[in-house]
Amino acid sequence: MKTTTTHTVVMTGASRGIGTIAAGEILRRDPDAHLVVIGRGAEAHSKRTTLIKADLASGAATRAAVARIAESIADGGLPPLSGFVGNAGIQYSNNLVETEERIEATFAVNVRANHLVLRGLESSFGKTARVVVTVSDTHFGDFRHNLAMVPAPAWTSVARLARTEAFPNPKSAHAGRTAYSTSKLAAIYLVHAWSRRLPHVVSFNPGFVPGTDLARNANALSRFAVKRILPAMTWTPVASTPARSGRALADVVLGTIATTNGDYVDRTPVTRSSDESYDTEREQELWDFLDTTPPTS
Repeated sequence: MKTTTTHTVVMTGASRGIGTIAAGEILRRDPDAHLVVIGRGAEAHSKRTTLIKADLASGAATRAAVARIAESIADGGLPPLSGFVGNAGIQYSNNLVETEERIEATFAVNVRANHLVLRGLESSFGKTARVVVTVSDTHFGDFRHNLAMVPAPAWTSVARLARTEAFPNPKSAHAGRTAYSTSKLAAIYLVHAWSRRLPHVVSFNPGFVPGTDLARNANALSRFAVKRILPAMTWTPVASTPARSGRALADVVLGTIATTNGDYVDRTPVTRSSDESYDTEREQELWDFLDTTPPTS
C-alpha cells in the first residue's frame, strides 16, 4: 500500500451516488489526499485510491478491513489518517433482512459499520482529523422534511432495533422505511457520542436525492419511481441532485464548509437536527450496545 501522498481519508459508500461524486471531488481538490475505500463494490477513483473489499453488513469483515488499514498506517504503508467519511447506507423494502450475525441489515450498515470503523481507527486519528457521517432528514419524521415519503422514526430499545421484526407488519415497505429513518436517527446519536471522544465529528444530510441506488433493494415499482419520476423533485427545496449533494459532502470533508464538533450540516448550512436527536440517554444506550455486543451477535 506504499503511497507518496501526505494523508489518508478512509471512506465507505464511495462506489455510487453522492459518494462517487464526493470521492472524485476530494481527490481532485486535495492532491495530498490518499483515499482508502471500503466496500463490496469498491472502485478505484485514481492512482491515489486503495481498495479494501468488505461487506459492511458483516461485523467480522468490517473489523478485518479496518484492522488491515490501521496496520498499514502504523507501519507507514499508508500516510497518517486525516479523516473518515461514513457514507454507506442501505434501505430495504421490509424489516426482515438480517446478517449472518443476526443483526438487522439496515442497522448493521447504517449504524454499526460506522462505529466499527471509528473504533478500529480511533488510535490512528490525528488531532486535526475530521469525521463525517452521512445521515438523513428523514430522522425528523415530519412532512416538511420529506413530504411524508418516509415514515417517522419509531425508537425502541437498541437491542430490539438491531433485530428484524422491530416494527409492525415487518414484511411491508412501511416497516423497511421505518427501519431506515430510525437507523438515521441512531446515526446522529452515534455522531454525538463520538464527538465526545474525537476532536471533529459531524453529521451530513444530503437531502432527498432521487436517482441514486439507495432504493436498490425495493420492489420494481418503487425503483422505477425513484429513478424516473422523483428526480423531477430536484427543482424543489426538498430534493437535491447527486452532483449537488456529492459536492456538498466533499465541502464538509475538506473543511470548505466550516463546522465544529458535533454539528449537523443540512446540505450546506450548519443547523440543528431534530429535538429527538439530542436524547443523551438513547445515545448512551446505543453506545453501550455497539461497544459491548460480541462480534458474533
